[in-house]
Amino acid sequence: MFVEPDLGRNTRTGWIEVICGCMFSGKTEELIRRLKRAQIARQKVEIFKPAIDTRYHEADVVSHNANAIRSTPIHAAHEIFLWSGDCAVAGIDEAQFFDESIVEVCVKLANGGKRVIVAGLDMDFQGKPFGCMPALMAVAEFVTKVHAVCAICGSVASYSYRLTPAKEKILLGETENYEARCRRCFNLGAKAVAL
Repeated sequence: MFVEPDLGRNTRTGWIEVICGCMFSGKTEELIRRLKRAQIARQKVEIFKPAIDTRYHEADVVSHNANAIRSTPIHAAHEIFLWSGDCAVAGIDEAQFFDESIVEVCVKLANGGKRVIVAGLDMDFQGKPFGCMPALMAVAEFVTKVHAVCAICGSVASYSYRLTPAKEKILLGETENYEARCRRCFNLGAKAVAL
């Protein structure tokens, strides 16, 4: 389990934490947990999500387990500067939906003394690195990779398998469009069967 770093005497040290993994692995759940702990510690927290992600709620960040936290939907990464103000902690969900400028935004926030917590898919439905996530992991001080359970065999899953024939990179959906799979079952594709 991730333990928040001890700042010691340097209370203006900023850093970046990345929570990554496949669909249904608990990324948003872990993001919400960390942000709520910061709120309990009476730190000023601002949370952001891509405006296109309206699966569970127009504004709130909501996990698959129905945990929720208030957030600000934004259309572009640079909008975070308009809303983050004097917050101590900035949370960003579904970072893979932003363009590469999200990396520069996170770095500037951290350089300004903010704790930046980012969650997102590390791989797309083809098993390839997803958008800005590799660059975010490279500049982060802390990277946590979470895993799901393979929907086919029950092994550790780190892939998001798309159940529909759609080819576009971004296809919002839940269990009707995706399932978590281990490496073997992901590579077997439609031929994978429960053991």
